[in-house]
Amino acid sequence: MNLRISPATLLLIAGTLLIPTFGAAQTSPAELDKSLDMLVGDHVKVQHLLANLQQSVSQHDPVAVAALVHYPLRVNPGNHPFTVKSPKAFIKDYDRIVTPDIAAAIQKQKYETLFVNSQGAMLGDGEVWITSFCLDKACKQSDIKVGTIQDAMKLKP
Repeated sequence: MNLRISPATLLLIAGTLLIPTFGAAQTSPAELDKSLDMLVGDHVKVQHLLANLQQSVSQHDPVAVAALVHYPLRVNPGNHPFTVKSPKAFIKDYDRIVTPDIAAAIQKQKYETLFVNSQGAMLGDGEVWITSFCLDKACKQSDIKVGTIQDAMKLKP
């Protein structure tokens, strides 16, 4: 039997084998930090953001949570998605945005078990995503904030 593989197919296979699997669970704290540095921007900022978010949510502090969010923020509580355009609007709708399920997902998340991929760092089952945002057109300056809040349980079919 003579099996012929085209050069393009061979390149595709080789390239697939060489691509790091950053969406998979990291096996060490150093690998997690490296994935966050590469895909989100700075693991120390992510660690601090997560700790601040957890503390602010546990204290039911809408002002503090609103300061950790990137605007405009698309929120999907499962029924009627909406956009929050400012911290003032976030504070006003805090209980509609940070539902008990979302608060629980935030509170349960451990830094060591964050899932990281090109979209950012995922809390829970996707209820909250921490993401890097460019602050200028060349993206020479960026910030790390909460970029997504959604009720993942209500989104499942």
